Amino acid sequence: MDEITAYLHLPITNPTWIFFLVLCVILFAPMIFSKLRIPHLVGMILAGVLIGENGFNLLARDASFELFGKVGIYFIMFLAGLEMDLQNLKQNRTKGILFGFITTIIPFAFGFVAGHFFLDYSIPASLLLACILSSHTLVAYPIVRRYGLSKSPAVVISIAATMTALILALLFLAGIAGMMRGETDFWIWAIFALKFVVYILGMFFLLPKLIRVFFRKNSEPVLQFTFTLAIVFLAAASAELCGLEGIFGAFLAGLVLNRFVPNTSPLMNRIEFIGNALFIPYFLIGVGMLVNVEPLFHEGKAAIVVMVMVVAGTLSKYLAAFVSRKMFRMTRTEGVMMFGLTEAHAAGALAMVMVGVKLEVSPGVPLMSNAVLDGVVMMILISCIISSVATDQGAKKLKMEGETSGTKLRRDSTALDDEKIMIPVNEPSNINTLMTTAFMMRNRRLNRGLICLNIVNDADMDNKAQEHSRTCLDMACDLASAADVPVQAQSRLAVNFVTATIHALRENDASELLIGFHSKRNENDEAIFGPYAQGLIDNMSRQLIMVDMRIPTNTIRKIVVAVPEKAEYEKGFYRWINRMARMAEDIGCPMDFYANEKTGHLILRYMSDRHKTVNADYETLYSWNDFPALRHELTRYQLLVVVTARKGSISYQNSFAKLPQQLRTDFANNSLMLIYPDQQEENNELYTFRDPHHYEATTASTRVGRWLSKWIGEMG
Repeated sequence: MDEITAYLHLPITNPTWIFFLVLCVILFAPMIFSKLRIPHLVGMILAGVLIGENGFNLLARDASFELFGKVGIYFIMFLAGLEMDLQNLKQNRTKGILFGFITTIIPFAFGFVAGHFFLDYSIPASLLLACILSSHTLVAYPIVRRYGLSKSPAVVISIAATMTALILALLFLAGIAGMMRGETDFWIWAIFALKFVVYILGMFFLLPKLIRVFFRKNSEPVLQFTFTLAIVFLAAASAELCGLEGIFGAFLAGLVLNRFVPNTSPLMNRIEFIGNALFIPYFLIGVGMLVNVEPLFHEGKAAIVVMVMVVAGTLSKYLAAFVSRKMFRMTRTEGVMMFGLTEAHAAGALAMVMVGVKLEVSPGVPLMSNAVLDGVVMMILISCIISSVATDQGAKKLKMEGETSGTKLRRDSTALDDEKIMIPVNEPSNINTLMTTAFMMRNRRLNRGLICLNIVNDADMDNKAQEHSRTCLDMACDLASAADVPVQAQSRLAVNFVTATIHALRENDASELLIGFHSKRNENDEAIFGPYAQGLIDNMSRQLIMVDMRIPTNTIRKIVVAVPEKAEYEKGFYRWINRMARMAEDIGCPMDFYANEKTGHLILRYMSDRHKTVNADYETLYSWNDFPALRHELTRYQLLVVVTARKGSISYQNSFAKLPQQLRTDFANNSLMLIYPDQQEENNELYTFRDPHHYEATTASTRVGRWLSKWIGEMG
């Protein structure tokens, strides 16, 4: 009975029941508030108000809420940096910094006037209130992510402005705190500047090297996830040591890890899942638990303070977004998005008001009273609601405008894109590489599943062969499941692997085949391809991509593509460009095309039209005889993509016969991708060994000799 009484005592203190209740809130709050047409984010905050000490007193805001709440806001900022389009950021960084200055200066002026002239605060207290209003937090960013608009220019500009505003507000805060403590020495600011410079250098020059080495040597998913979180908190803790906010460090960690965590990777899926399922809701609930509405009904001055803060903060942020929108010639919807993302006050405002409570004007007299603290907390609640509603409305309209303007283009591209990627998975050693590459190349808008094919030799069919087949398919399916990619697993019995693969390709109407290089490509010319790959090259006309990665795909810094003359006349020309462009987009790396002038200009024109976010350039490749010289341009962390062709095709050159030897001697230590593009469709493609694109005049005896040599090679 005593145990039951203890459980019924409020607030609940039993850790198990606390966690259970929080999970119930995370589970049911979105369901309930969605019925009321209230954004999920606002619903979480309001749920926190209801269950907190100032509501029904079900839970106390203990250390667990402070810990998980801090992790939650770090996750929001980390995801903002991790998902940011770096190319878009480069293009809009000037606008972002300018918007950051505008959305800091205007609210700062409004805050000082409101505090000094309307609330009769002292000049230091008014300056501190101005700092609180000038900063903002990306509380509404999860809404942007839900609509898939994280790469929108308005969002990128707002995120850059958030970091600029945060730094400026922290500088103002440091100046006010130093003035109150009498610390106006030049050396204090010099040391702060030195720490800031050292921190930035460490983040962008030392940390990437550490990350690259770790990802190259460790492929274990749990280790990669733990390492990523460790980097986030190292960056946040280091930022606090330098006198900055931890959220600034978390954002920079996202930028640094941006190139190492592709959007389609299982690691990104795990990061998003744990953040959205636990940490971010914990933060939002914790914000709601801070709110105390009671003073509004019992203290008239408290209501006035809240009203002045909310009006000054909202009007100033709206004015800043309006002015910036006009300056940048952006649409009204984009202006609403910019306002929504920069309106909310949360972690930064709370930290600043706590500084004001701790600073003393005289012994025992704080710079800011508890009434101001309550007013700021109420302002945080109201600003989060306004921010969420504005962002939700802006995101809906922006999404609809994008759908309307891009419908025809997407309809045309979807009709032309018959994408269905098939991956033979017979070697466990390269399954991870093949699946990861396929994740990057696939069109996420179409969301068509991958086809994983395992072939078992009918002559060697036993329990061991069956177990090997299940192991390979399970590995592929596990990787696809972790990346949230649909997959279809197939196992076949066959005597000849080449004909079985071509049968499966035709039956599934697959658009292309993705295979690995022979495991011994460094030893001799023949082993570059092996009989299986050579048989596929000779006997299928669909796109064939061969992959051999010497480093993890997420550590690639640049994709270098060698394109032969007349490649643009091949049927599959744009298909392979799309695959490579998607891969570059996902990794976040630039592309260099080596081609003749006509082909190079055509590629760049297509890239600028369909893949604007990829930083693409081309160098003139005057002759394919110059191809081996590319080895001097490549580094260890670059991927070489060689676009070749089958015999008899328009872009085929006799020098392609030397390609296996060149790859073995000149590019033995490089990551390689070899592409045989789609050829002209053949309605009578057979399932037997033949060379469908080789139109030389040959005798019957020559053809029989070729058939026998291929058959003997494959049987061996």
